[in-house]
Amino acid sequence: MGLFDEIKKKLSHEFIDIVEWLDNTDNTIVHRFERYQNEIKNGAKLIVREGQTAVFVSEGRLADVFAPGTYDLETKNLPILATLKGWKYGFNSPFKAEVYFVNTHLFTDEKWGTKNAVILSDERFGLTEIRAFGTYSFRISDPGKFVVDVVGTDGHFTNFEVNEHLKSLIATKFTDTIGEANLPIEMYASNATELSETCREVMQPEFDRVGIELERFYIENVSMPEDLKKEIMEYSRLDKLDMGKLAQFKAAKAMEAAAKNEGGTAGAGMGMGMGFVLAQQMGGMMNPGMMGGQQAAQQPQAAAVPPPMPTAVTYYYAVNGAQQGPVTIDALRNLFAARTVNKDSLVWKQGMDGWKALKDVEELKSFLGGSTPPPLPTT
Repeated sequence: MGLFDEIKKKLSHEFIDIVEWLDNTDNTIVHRFERYQNEIKNGAKLIVREGQTAVFVSEGRLADVFAPGTYDLETKNLPILATLKGWKYGFNSPFKAEVYFVNTHLFTDEKWGTKNAVILSDERFGLTEIRAFGTYSFRISDPGKFVVDVVGTDGHFTNFEVNEHLKSLIATKFTDTIGEANLPIEMYASNATELSETCREVMQPEFDRVGIELERFYIENVSMPEDLKKEIMEYSRLDKLDMGKLAQFKAAKAMEAAAKNEGGTAGAGMGMGMGFVLAQQMGGMMNPGMMGGQQAAQQPQAAAVPPPMPTAVTYYYAVNGAQQGPVTIDALRNLFAARTVNKDSLVWKQGMDGWKALKDVEELKSFLGGSTPPPLPTT
């Protein structure tokens, strides 16, 4: 640049008498008003529009902050700057100061997400992983603090730059919050609204440190590995099913499949036998009197009548304070193996005088393992 170009640049900037910023973007947070050697003409007008704040910085120190309005830049309007400079005779010549215009409107629909999976400890499934993402909204609440602590000397500061800082803070606080919530793993997605508000309250003090207000925080989705999701769905179904009826249904399906197997005489024989048994059972259900008459006619009068089959012992059990069952002892063993019930869960059966912990019911102690026979009696 030649000597005359330098002089032309100095003169063209030194006589600027209006300091303002027209924002033609939707992502600028801070814009520095550029002048030659940061000189502002005495008596210049400062125009701060709605949604803006003007921050004056002198030699790296915060001088003055101007809210929306129009100002004449004189000593009476710059008391802090005048004190810092120590001017005794007013502004008789251009003064030096950096002017930053801060956008104070609400920045919405900013994205956040967990870069890495968050590891949680669940009582039923052990260590598990979840991921989450969502949006948040913020505004600059303390422009002076934000310019000094975050922007520094950056002449054009966008929401992309501040988001890079905020995303790490959000991910850290989100991890701490859901870890302390200690909810069952499948409940995080159904409690997204409550968790969102809790996270916002936890994060706000950290945002305040740099002059930012976290206006809204949303958790849009909480995801988990597909195999864990399938396992949770299976446990959910088992919790709602009558295990005794489920066992009967599966046995019937297995017998039906064996009857359809044409690969050998065993399958055919089983099919014929099962068909005969099922036909007898269905005939008995449709016409109990006839079934009984046929059996009586086929058997000699003197034949002994067998006693009725013993009724299977069934148990009721409690889950989260709600009564479940009844189920057979085998079904209860499956629930214990699936961690739906544990050694402290309350159970009851016909003949017991009240609910007892599973570990205190003699015939259920085998669930706990480690059973050993008592010592032999001494002669």
